[in-house]
Amino acid sequence: MHATEIVVTGVGASTPLGGNVATTWQSLLAGSSGIRDVGMDFLQGSGLPVTVAAPMAADPAMSLSPVEARRLDRVQQAAMVAAAEAWADAGTPVVDGTRLAVVVGTGVGGIGTLLREDDVLESRGLRRVSPRTVPMLMPNGPAAALSIRYGAKAGSYTPVSACSSGAEALVQAARLIRSGEADMVIAGGAEAAITPITVASFLQTRALSTRTADPGSASRPFAADRDGFVLGEGAGILVLESAQHAKARGAVVLSVLRGVGIASDAFHMTAPADDGAGQISAIHKALNDAGMSTADIGHINAHATGTPVGDLAEAKAIRTIFGDAPTVTAPKASLGHLFGAAGAVEAILTVQSITHDIIPPTRNLHNGNVDPEIGLDVATTPRHGTQNAAISNSFGFGGQNVCLVFSKS
Repeated sequence: MHATEIVVTGVGASTPLGGNVATTWQSLLAGSSGIRDVGMDFLQGSGLPVTVAAPMAADPAMSLSPVEARRLDRVQQAAMVAAAEAWADAGTPVVDGTRLAVVVGTGVGGIGTLLREDDVLESRGLRRVSPRTVPMLMPNGPAAALSIRYGAKAGSYTPVSACSSGAEALVQAARLIRSGEADMVIAGGAEAAITPITVASFLQTRALSTRTADPGSASRPFAADRDGFVLGEGAGILVLESAQHAKARGAVVLSVLRGVGIASDAFHMTAPADDGAGQISAIHKALNDAGMSTADIGHINAHATGTPVGDLAEAKAIRTIFGDAPTVTAPKASLGHLFGAAGAVEAILTVQSITHDIIPPTRNLHNGNVDPEIGLDVATTPRHGTQNAAISNSFGFGGQNVCLVFSKS
C-alpha cells in the first residue's frame, strides 16, 4: 500500500464498438462486434488475403474542426477525442498546469501519415510533401497534442512498448503522482495502424486470424479453434490524480488504481516466455503493490488476443498464481486488438466492470468451444455481482508485461 492513493476521475474512449465509453460498454455487454471487412476503405487495392479489421466506430475527425483534423494524424485525432471525453467526465477541472502531466502510449505513432507522404514524395516530388509530416508521424504526437490542448507542463511522456503501451502509460502516470512530480495525469494509449503494410507484416508472422468469411467470429480468444488476433484501432484516456487532489476539488472518484506491475521476459521478440515468468512476475508485483492477495480479486481482464500460443501462456500464468482462478473476460473478441491503445481501453472497461458490478461477456464462445487446455472460467454471458477489485493484463511483443489492479473507491 502507498501513502499516495491514485484515483480515476475521468474516462474517455473511441473504439470499434463506439465513439465514447458508454456506447463501447453497452455494445460490449450486448456481445456486439466491431470487426468487419475493411478492404474497400483501409486496405483498398492491397490484394491481401485478409481484409478483416476493427476500425473505430466513429471517425474521430468528425469531432474536430476541419483545420485541426488536417493537422493531426488519425492516431492523434483519436487521442484528442478520447481525452476530451475523459476531461469532461472529470468535471473539466481547473488545474495548475505545472502540476499536470500527460502520458500517452502508442505502438507505432502516425504510420498513416508516414505512408501517405512517402507516396506523395515518390509520385509528386519534394515540394508536395506536407511540412506537417514529422509532427504528424512522430510517436509522441498524441501526447504532445494533449499537453498543448490542456496546458500540461509537468511532463509529456510516450511509452512505446507494443501491445502494452497503453497500460504502461498508466504505470508511468501512477509513478509521477506518487513521486510528487504531478497531482494529475492525463494518461492512456492510442493507435491507428490499419494499413496494408501492418496487416501484411502480421500475416507474415502468422499472428493474424485468417477467418475472413464471418468477420464477427474472427477474434476468438480462448477458443479451441482460435487462429490469431484481428488488428484494431482506437484510443483510451483516463484522468488519474492523487486522492487528496481529487478530494480538494470535489471530484467524483470512479475507481482506484491500487497497484501496478511491470516485468520483462528477456526471452523472445514475439513469443512469450515458455515458463510465463515475466507475466507471473508482473501480476505478483501489481498485487504486492496494491497490498492485496489473490482472494481480493473478483475478475481478470485478460490480454487474450486469440493467438494459440499467447492465450495458453497467459492462462498458465493465471492458474499458477490464482489456482482456482476468478472469472476471466477477453474484450478483444469484440474489440479486436487495439495494439498500443488496448491496455488503456481495457483498463477503462475494467473500471466500468467495478463501477457497474458486471463482468462483460467474451464473444464467440457460446458453443462451449473453450479450449480445455485453458482451464479458466471464461465469462460468455454478462456476470452480475459485486466487483470490489479486478486486474487488467497487457502483454506486448518484446516481452513487455504490465498488470494493473483497480478497486472500488
